[in-house]
Amino acid sequence: MLSPQWLDELRARITLSTVIGRHVRLQKAGREFKACCPFHDEKSPSFTINDAKGFYHCFGCGAHGDAIRWMTDQRGLAFMDAVKELAVEAGMEVPAPDPQSARRAEERAGLQDVTAAAQEWFVANLGSAEGTAARGYLAKRGFSSATMREFGFGYAPEGRQALGRALARFEEPMLVEAGMRISVEERDPYDRFRDRLMLPIQDARGRVIAFGGRILDAESNPKAPKYLNSPDTPLFDKGRTLYNLHRAAPAARQSGRMIVVEGYMDVIALAEAGIGEAVAPMGTALTEQQLELLWRHVERPILCFDGDAAGRRAAMRAIERALPLLRPSHSLAIVQLPSGLDPDDLLRQEGRQALENLLASASSLLDMLWQVERESSPLASPEDKAGLKQRLLDHADSIADPDIRALYRRELTERFSAFAFPKREWTPRGSWKKGGPPRPAPTLTPEAAAKLRHVISGGGRDALAVAVIAGLARFPDQIVRHEEGLSDLAMRDQNIGPAIDLLLETAEALDLSGGSPISPIQGLPAPPETSRFAFLDEGTDPVDAREELAEAVSLLVERPALEAALADATARFESDPEGAFAEQQRLLRRKLEFEARLGQMASKRASRARQESDSRSADLADAAHKTD
Repeated sequence: MLSPQWLDELRARITLSTVIGRHVRLQKAGREFKACCPFHDEKSPSFTINDAKGFYHCFGCGAHGDAIRWMTDQRGLAFMDAVKELAVEAGMEVPAPDPQSARRAEERAGLQDVTAAAQEWFVANLGSAEGTAARGYLAKRGFSSATMREFGFGYAPEGRQALGRALARFEEPMLVEAGMRISVEERDPYDRFRDRLMLPIQDARGRVIAFGGRILDAESNPKAPKYLNSPDTPLFDKGRTLYNLHRAAPAARQSGRMIVVEGYMDVIALAEAGIGEAVAPMGTALTEQQLELLWRHVERPILCFDGDAAGRRAAMRAIERALPLLRPSHSLAIVQLPSGLDPDDLLRQEGRQALENLLASASSLLDMLWQVERESSPLASPEDKAGLKQRLLDHADSIADPDIRALYRRELTERFSAFAFPKREWTPRGSWKKGGPPRPAPTLTPEAAAKLRHVISGGGRDALAVAVIAGLARFPDQIVRHEEGLSDLAMRDQNIGPAIDLLLETAEALDLSGGSPISPIQGLPAPPETSRFAFLDEGTDPVDAREELAEAVSLLVERPALEAALADATARFESDPEGAFAEQQRLLRRKLEFEARLGQMASKRASRARQESDSRSADLADAAHKTD
């Protein structure tokens, strides 16, 4: 562990203006230096560096820190990486926490010598006669010589032993451990990268830790992968590395955004177009560690995926990884490119502004989740729609933060309800015209009122059905909203089917814009006096009441399908015991969740009743106190 004394000595040996001056143009101002702040856009200098005190400060945005803070905030390095880089400049050795860690650090340093030497050799090969085809490919892609130098393009020639001979000064085990050579039993080691355009993969400090190679002659070897990355090594962990992060982090500080694309050639294409804040994962879906790396630099990284099925799958995998990690102000934005185009294609065909327009209108994580799940399968039946709702709620339940989880559940439930039970414009029966005499209030026949009275008074199926019928009578505008699900339920459940049919028929004759209940005066019995459902309480906010009523309708509609599926699984035990048992267990878990949701509604009702009781008690006590 680094002691405060050691860190103080490190800061004392570093000249802060020298460190900052490598990245920012400084002006001498007495004993200090001034510059335009690198942390925000400004035209006149408000950023000062004081070498004597060892800190920088911006009077515009409030940025403040020492040399270590500069390396972490502006360069995007981890704390220990910042300390190590400054220690090299100060001529100090970083204390090793223990002998084992010191040994691992020494081994990594040796492997970095290997990758650095390999990079020099690849670059030299690109400029040689052997690199003609690779240079032709780069010219075809339109990369400038400055971009090629910046990103360190190189070439790995054909031949299984070319790199081994070129780096013969390193022992064979080191070349294998660094990922440059492959060793298999009963065969001589051979080069991993052959006849490929090479790109170095660098860590947050800009050190070469691995390579990516693109095949140049795919026709001669159709089974070879188009892109080949180094394997995981002591230097390189592909799940914890983002390509180009060491360049993108400073650029992201200026632009306030970071763009994630699918491959490193896309990163370079964006850089060629003047967009330097782009990174890419290492050929795999974004990992939790890579998401945390992104969130260290910006709160809402933009994922930019190809406009094809693979791009959509990549977006969904990233969403599923991100959901459990979401926290306040930290999320993702997602851009889907036009079908068949990747970022490089879009830039070449339509230019930078087309991509900038897409980035500016990126979808939120929630919007993309809703879109992908809604379009993932046909929604032709109530069961299909119930499956969509369950998938959406499962995604929401994976979120660890309780506040964000609750907000996602609410938003997704509302979107599902609006999609599954769309509001319809109803044309009232009869010949009344707009602007004519007021329409008389519809009345129920004695037979209809008797059937509804039978359900609400307890003769129906159970408390849930009783509450839903009473709730729909209280909020008749919701009858139309849930018409499709209610119609399906009426066909499935003969106990409450007639009552639902009557409500649907009544809704056709009602003027629903007024929001008035179907009152007892019109022939309908009053709802039950006691209920676990808050939407039947007179004091409940109408918006909250309608939301909870929608949840209750959803449960009532879902239950027959759940019970039918459970009965079917039980009936299949003799013919398919293993499959039937697994299906039954899944459905039983779903039924428990169903009961738990009912219990939650009851808990809300009880909590509200307690609050009202406490409020009344407090009012009585206050009145008694005033009387005394």
